Amino acid sequence: MEIARSDADLKYPPLTRSPRGRLATGEPNPVDVHVGARVRMRRMWLGITQEKLGEAIGLTFQQVQKYERGANRIGASRLWDIAQVLGCPMSFFFEEMEEDTAKSSPRNLDGATSDLHANGDLGKERQALELMRAFYRIPDYSVRNRICDLAKSLAVPSGDGSAPDHH
Repeated sequence: MEIARSDADLKYPPLTRSPRGRLATGEPNPVDVHVGARVRMRRMWLGITQEKLGEAIGLTFQQVQKYERGANRIGASRLWDIAQVLGCPMSFFFEEMEEDTAKSSPRNLDGATSDLHANGDLGKERQALELMRAFYRIPDYSVRNRICDLAKSLAVPSGDGSAPDHH
């Protein structure tokens, strides 16, 4: 028995973005294009061919071309390898990004508005990391224990389990 289907039955509902981080038009995401352009810039600065870069990271030069155009997204582990071969930090590939490009990330295109650091938590997080690093550099465990006791005695409990801001 044959099931009758219309063309409309075969189409997916419209999305704000297409799968794999592309824009709704199917175009590569501008963030991926920016990262790819920075890969190309760094490779060319160093005088490395697409073929040599591809060999160094286990890809064909065609795949490197697709990365550089933003046609294919670069995964984190692959970007790490590229950064190692090109002798730069991974952050290099995100530098000088225009604000409009940054706003085109898949998170923003999906309409996500949640900002984990909206309440100034980023500064608190940095401060906590600095404190933790300094704490672990203290070689005497009894001093560490006294510091923990001091911190606990100074902390003011609040309803949400976090200490209030004393600034």
